[in-house]
Amino acid sequence: MMNPFKRGLSEVLSRITNKLQQDSVVNITLHELRDLLSVDRVVLYYFYKQWQGQVTFEAISDHKYSIIGSTGPDDCFNVDYALLYLAGRIHSIDDIEKANISDCHRDFLRGLLVRSNLVAPVLSKGKLWGLLVAHQCHDLRSWQPTDIEAIRKYSDDLATAPSIRDYTN
Repeated sequence: MMNPFKRGLSEVLSRITNKLQQDSVVNITLHELRDLLSVDRVVLYYFYKQWQGQVTFEAISDHKYSIIGSTGPDDCFNVDYALLYLAGRIHSIDDIEKANISDCHRDFLRGLLVRSNLVAPVLSKGKLWGLLVAHQCHDLRSWQPTDIEAIRKYSDDLATAPSIRDYTN
């Protein structure tokens, strides 16, 4: 019979191992999508409270594009945008300088070095868990229907990943 200390330690180590394995699924998914789209950055943005969140995972082509831990522009993302994404909206911007977006949103994207942007919701248990985002930073990108379908598929796949599915509020 295992003593209580060893049993407790074993349970903690098991949970940590499971979490790391689940997170590796998310990490692999982001890298696959970045490679498929041939973009500078793909991130997973998690909402930790109503319409506030942060980048929890990223796949980048160069370290200079890292934004891990970044939070979004709290003033820009509101319930109107959330409802669009809850309805399954995938939003593409070929050129942030010409897009019909708020100055707040444009300034935010400029600060992240974004030139072109593609965003899909990660919906889990009927809630907006987060956003899967592809960024082209070094040049403009004209998003194609195949790009939009790819980000839709990967966001659907992420929604069923254990580390997301099991941690939906």
